Amino acid sequence: MLLLAPSPTPSPTPDVYKTIDVTKICNTDVVCSRVLEWTGNQWLANSSYWIIVKPLRILGIILAALLIRWLLHRAIKRLANSTTRASMPALLKPLKERTAPTAEEGQYIPERRRQRAEAIGSVLRSFVTAVVFTMAALLIFGELGFNLGPLLASAGIVGVALGFGAQSLVKDLIAGLFMLLEDQYGVGDTVDLGEAIGVVETVGLRITTIRDMRGVLWYIRNGEIVRVGNKSQGWALAVIDIPIGFINSEEAIGVLKGAAETVAASPEHQNEFIEPPDVIGVDQLTVDGAVIRTIAKTTAEAQPLVQRELRRALTEALDLAGLSERIAASRLVPRPAVPPVFVQPSETGREPGGAE
Repeated sequence: MLLLAPSPTPSPTPDVYKTIDVTKICNTDVVCSRVLEWTGNQWLANSSYWIIVKPLRILGIILAALLIRWLLHRAIKRLANSTTRASMPALLKPLKERTAPTAEEGQYIPERRRQRAEAIGSVLRSFVTAVVFTMAALLIFGELGFNLGPLLASAGIVGVALGFGAQSLVKDLIAGLFMLLEDQYGVGDTVDLGEAIGVVETVGLRITTIRDMRGVLWYIRNGEIVRVGNKSQGWALAVIDIPIGFINSEEAIGVLKGAAETVAASPEHQNEFIEPPDVIGVDQLTVDGAVIRTIAKTTAEAQPLVQRELRRALTEALDLAGLSERIAASRLVPRPAVPPVFVQPSETGREPGGAE
């Protein structure tokens, strides 16, 4: 006789919707108890739970979510509107200051700060809205009798799947958010992003567009940017190298220094210099003579203009001082028309070692 083992009972699967014992809840609810006391009818008391209590709770959740969202949005908007102040708002302060205090006012102009504040504020408001309404939806589902355990588990699985499938998108969004927070570059800046060098036209959380010097519009994903060279942030250094041949370097340095100081003191250019220009002296020696370097610390947007003006003034100063002709003449080294004849050591009667 064979004994058959009892089949194992299947494990119960969690139900998405759970049954609510309204009669038990009504005994502890104020509204249901009062309706039961007034009417003496349990069915009416139970019906009041679904008709009055549940809608009131759901309405309270919705109103609380809207109130919290409005308060957080107002706080974010007030923080973003502080860009109109003279000092830099706390929302726009970089995680680590990298610029000199003297360049701060020229770097964070009001219009640029306003654009950054609007972008960051929009991201924060969207994030707050998503979080608050998600929490409110979960609470409403709980009031309607849905079991939140399976829902949260399913949402977690979907979130993990989306995270693996959209890694590049999440990477771009996070990189764009930190780029805005750290103020790495903004609209109108001249940047070097590797292959693309030009002026930034639009800045987004996922894509940055750059117009290069040939007019090509580059679309660059923020997650693919590994280094940024910003030529419009803070201050810049104008460097001018002028070859002077083999003339007296002290005389040329004096002429160049006077011309550079004249440019820096002129009314149309004095606001473009952060520090007075300096002629640092002979920077290198070549076959054509010495090269004198002149440097000037300027604002970032004025660097090209200052460089052109200094080149013009320095060359004119050398010409007026009569040094241009001497520089040109010093480069002309007279050479014989016939190359020198190489004399063999044996013809001189001397050995290579120097003995007779």
